[in-house]
Amino acid sequence: MTDAELDAAIQAIGDPERMREAQAFVARAAPALQKVLAAALSEGGWFDTAHQAAVREAVAPTDPEERARMVRTLCAEETRLSMLVGVAVGVELARELGFEVLGSSLTPETHQED
Repeated sequence: MTDAELDAAIQAIGDPERMREAQAFVARAAPALQKVLAAALSEGGWFDTAHQAAVREAVAPTDPEERARMVRTLCAEETRLSMLVGVAVGVELARELGFEVLGSSLTPETHQED
């Protein structure tokens, strides 16, 4: 897959019509996916003592504007991280469901017995 193909695919999934089916699937699978995502984040050490220290640092400033800025930054960083881990979970789920994820499209793989 080329960078141009990947860029085109990312742009294509931005179409609201294309996302409706995926959003419906995720809504049905959300409880189970949430457990997998939480486990992946935990096992990756994303929310260990370093996270707790970052939270304490974000709420420490006495200046309300600085504290708000630091909390917003922490939330944005956690959102980005969770999105990336969530994508990895989605890729693995697609593989488990028998979809090819490394080709130019997400299509069911043909499994043949040897």
